[in-house]
Amino acid sequence: GNRVVVLDDFRTGKRANLGRWLDRKFAFDGSEPALEIVTCDVSHGIFAALAPVTAKYGRVERIAHLAAQVSVVASIANPMTDMAVNYGSTLHVLEYARATGVSKVAFASSAAVYGDTEVLPVNEDLPKRPISPYGIHKLSSELALDYYASTHGVATTALRFFNVYGPRQDPSSPYSGVISIFSDRARAGKTLTIFGDGKQTRDFVYVGDVVSGLVAALADGNSRLVANVGTGGETTVLELAQRIVELCGKGSTIEHAPARSGEILRSCAVVDRLAKLGAPATTSLVDGLRKTLG
Repeated sequence: GNRVVVLDDFRTGKRANLGRWLDRKFAFDGSEPALEIVTCDVSHGIFAALAPVTAKYGRVERIAHLAAQVSVVASIANPMTDMAVNYGSTLHVLEYARATGVSKVAFASSAAVYGDTEVLPVNEDLPKRPISPYGIHKLSSELALDYYASTHGVATTALRFFNVYGPRQDPSSPYSGVISIFSDRARAGKTLTIFGDGKQTRDFVYVGDVVSGLVAALADGNSRLVANVGTGGETTVLELAQRIVELCGKGSTIEHAPARSGEILRSCAVVDRLAKLGAPATTSLVDGLRKTLG
């Protein structure tokens, strides 16, 4: 098995979501938990935080770099903070990988690097025109990955996540995705609010499929690869809201509010590279919503 160490400051996530993996029944080598948690702000560096862990267990072999500020709206309001967290954290991770001989870094990038495009579905080689600081800093991080791979020999893979959803997202967080917010309100029979006319589209991909993609990206090979992580399907936000209301069966209504700046109008992925990694997204939206709604 593999020992996993989670570095997180839990500003947006919840430690409780990791609780089951600290149970002794998931013990590593029959004694210690397979998962360890280190409370750390990755944007401040990771050398000191990982030193006690590596002294005990040896060097870090592979890094899945998921640390991020994930709100487009927040990036527009505070672009300097977004730069420090999204781009700065990536540089800290890559410097650590270079200095300590990490075998592979897999990075959670975003479909936001594309911006609005007239070509759909979106393939990885299309021009990148991000329309928010969030997208700019994700693209900058991708360029940093490629630089460290070509210049310093750090093996890297970047995965451009489309709209990820699944259980245990906190609907009260301003960083939550639309599905967790809609689901929470529909369960309670409350009104669902759509910003804009609802015709904006997204490629919604279930978190279990995203994890499969990450595991594949952490394997040897595929260095300097960039791959979309989506389903290849396009769903309007209005269709999504209607489907969630139907599945919850509480009679929620749907209202519209003014559109928000910096948000992409249409999004849908070409997923051939993900399939070649051996990790195609196979969960349908309906099945994923059922798992999310419990």
